[in-house]
Amino acid sequence: MGSSPQVGQPVQDFTLPGGTLTGDSFERSDYTLSAARGRTVVLAFYPGDNTTVCTKQLCSYSSGMETFTGLDAEVWGISPQGVDSHESFARTYGLRMPLLADTGREIARAYGITAPGIGVRRAVFLIGPDGVLRWKHVAVLGATFQSLDTLAEHIAGIESPTERPADDGGTGTGTTG
Repeated sequence: MGSSPQVGQPVQDFTLPGGTLTGDSFERSDYTLSAARGRTVVLAFYPGDNTTVCTKQLCSYSSGMETFTGLDAEVWGISPQGVDSHESFARTYGLRMPLLADTGREIARAYGITAPGIGVRRAVFLIGPDGVLRWKHVAVLGATFQSLDTLAEHIAGIESPTERPADDGGTGTGTTG
């Protein structure tokens, strides 16, 4: 596993292909992290489309999209599958956040979350409006994920630029799946 970005430090910019389900249309485009400056970005890395825990995780985030929007935050799901797989996954479950394709796992490597066997560890990184990493959770085992309420609590703490939520060292509680 590579070195993960550290809380309180600016994160490296990246661009990935992806798409967002809007009504009946899956709109494909490139997503660049720096283009989201001014808003909090939740990078939700997950091992795979159409898997049990990943589906539960992304469905919970999608159904809570108003919570994220109310906190001026965007959620980006990132996994190694291609955009065609993401489109099928989004259409099957009505997922309303952008799903990005890190097919070469370059971004997963840059965030230190590649893992033998599963390819990518389940992880969440909260990037502040200023491009600084404010909080992260990297799962040791992929059977849990950070709940909407946990993420909302940490995002709300980003509102004040003088407050920086502490890194929980990957020990935060999650929802089992």
